[in-house]
This record gives sequence, structure tokens and C-alpha cells, in this order.
Amino acid sequence: MVTTFCGTRSRRHKIAAFKFMHILHVIGARPNFMKFAPVWLALNQREAVLQTVVHTGQHYDFSMSDIFFQQLAVPPPDINLQVGSASHAQQTASIIQRFEPVVLERNPDVVLVYGDVNSTLAAALVCAKLGIKIGHVEAGLRSFDRSMPEEINRLVTDQLADQLFTPSLDGSENLIREGIDSSKIFLVGNVMIDTLQRLLPLAHERWKTDSLASGLDRYCLVTLHRPSNVDDPDKLEIILSSLEEISRDIPVIFPIHPRTAQRLGRTGAKSVSTLHFCDPVGYVDFLALQVHATLVITDSGGIQEETTCTGVPCLTIRENTERPVTVTIGTNVLVGTNMERLKQEVRNILLGKAKQGGIPPLWNGHAGERIAEIIAPTSRQLSMAAA
Repeated sequence: MVTTFCGTRSRRHKIAAFKFMHILHVIGARPNFMKFAPVWLALNQREAVLQTVVHTGQHYDFSMSDIFFQQLAVPPPDINLQVGSASHAQQTASIIQRFEPVVLERNPDVVLVYGDVNSTLAAALVCAKLGIKIGHVEAGLRSFDRSMPEEINRLVTDQLADQLFTPSLDGSENLIREGIDSSKIFLVGNVMIDTLQRLLPLAHERWKTDSLASGLDRYCLVTLHRPSNVDDPDKLEIILSSLEEISRDIPVIFPIHPRTAQRLGRTGAKSVSTLHFCDPVGYVDFLALQVHATLVITDSGGIQEETTCTGVPCLTIRENTERPVTVTIGTNVLVGTNMERLKQEVRNILLGKAKQGGIPPLWNGHAGERIAEIIAPTSRQLSMAAA
């Protein structure tokens, strides 16, 4: 059976936790930061736990990286590998080359990796070869589309991990089907939602004082960054043309991911006059925009989850999603690359016919605490177990 965390562990694990424990976190891209923060904060409450944070530098722009540490109230990284942007193979190889000496020097007991970015795969490969225990936060998600580089990262990382922390039941079931030992699988909930719930009050305050949508009663918030949507100039132009049509009925605010900005610069499409383009914003500012939006159009996995929890209608420009609970339970609708479907779904929302959704089990703001309890149980519980 898959372990659904309920606050109890074996006496053997609890006694072992009395030993000094060194946990090393590997993060590299914007979504990782929101996932890492609640785990770091929960582990920081544990006695005899030392934490090291390694930032691979996969996202290196200040607006996409440094500002997140400030807003999430976690310390800056102890080490930055500064790998920067490159092809998938080059970036992964560079992380492997630079990360291995760090692991050998620091000799952690556990390395925690997050999500499905190249940093996650590279760190897992290094640790597996060195015999270092690996914990994968957000394990088990599957799009079943191997044309997505992230899917390859997910599949390989989960085969190498020693502890797999899943955000939803479908993730645990995927791992079981792939032959993962069920004793390694822990259904803990969604760490992204921990961060969202902690910072939501601040986002509401930010909205009152400083918002890109100031004066707008309603608006559509857009994010696009996946290669499948932005790398092909013709496809990007079709999407932008559809967004321009949508903007005739509702203002469209479009914070531009660096990758998308680069593509827009090449095509000259940024000159679309009816879209409100802006630079990337910090997490709190973006959350404020998101929670007050009439609807969100995206290709981001994390935003599918966040809108599900905030109850905001979400239209996802992808043919599949590794987060199916956002569709089966939440507010998310997959429109694929069918722009007529996109425009029709927008019309439905504006007419008050938005899809109604709920919140998946265990998405209640305590996933980080559950993970920390599995990795490093509290001394209080250890004493109770020994009594």
C-alpha cells in the first residue's frame, strides 16, 4: 500500500532521527522556490537538523530568482552553481559537473530535489551514483507525453529516488504502476499550496496598494513559456492573435517570461497594442494578480494548481497535463492548441458559465510539515515512541 502520511512512523526511523542530520536542497528554477520554502521552514523547526541550499542558477535573472528568496522569507542559497541558460543536454551536464564536488565536500544525509526541471534530474543522477539518499518532492506526476523534456526528468528522477513525496493520489498510483516499491511512496499533499496559503494575506494587501491591474474591474491574466507554445513563431503568432481578439472583450495582462520575451523580440509580436505586456513580477505580486483575475490563461503547471485552490477559472493551452486533479477536481480546462475552443471557453466564463471546482485532498497548507515529519521526526514524538 502507498503510505498516506498520518503523523506516525516506525520506532526504528524515529530513533535514527536523533542523529545529527544534514539535508541538502537543490533548486534551480522559479517553481522550485515555492516548493522548497515550506519544506525548509518546517525542517528549520527540527532539532539537530542542518540544511544547505544549492541553487543551480538554472533561472538566473533577478526577477525570476533572487526576489523569490526575499518574498518567501527563506535565506539566500549557500551555493550558486551559476549554470545559466543552455540546451537541455548542456545545462544538465553542467549541473552534474558542478554539483558533484559540492556533494562530495558537504556529504549530506539526504538530498531533496523538487519538481521536474533539469536541476532535479542532474542532482538525482549525481546522488544515485554516489550512494546519497534522494528525496523527490512532487513525485509521480505524469503527462504521458515524452515529447516534453520535463516528463523525461520526472520518469528518471522517480526511478532513482529513495523517498517519493506525491502531491495527489494519481501521483502515487502512477509510481505503483511503474514498479516503485510502495514503502518509498508518501502521499503528503501539495507544497505549492503551502506557500500560496502562507502568502495569500500579503498578496491581498499588495493588491490594495500596488497592482498592475489597478482600476480594472475585471481582466484576464496570461502566462506562456513552454517551448511547444512559444518557440514556433507561427504558433506563437496564432496564440497572440487569439489573445488580441479576447482583449476586445476583457483586458489582458501578460507578464512576460524571459524565454517568451526573447521569442517575442525576434518576431516583433510584442507590438500587439491591445495586450498589456509587462516584465515578470515577484511571487506575491503575481499571486495578487492571479487571485483577483476573472480568468487565467496559461501553460504553467504550477498555475493550474494555484487557480484550483483560489477558485479562479483557468484555461490551459496544452494538450495534456501532469496535474489531472486540476481538471477532474479543480477549475482547470485543457483547451489544447484549439484557439476557437479557447475563445469559446473565455466567452463562457464572461457569461457566468465558468467551470466550478473543488480543492484536492491534503492541499491544505501542511505538506511541508508532513515531509519534514517523515524525514526528521520531532524529538517529542521520539520520546513518546521510546516510552
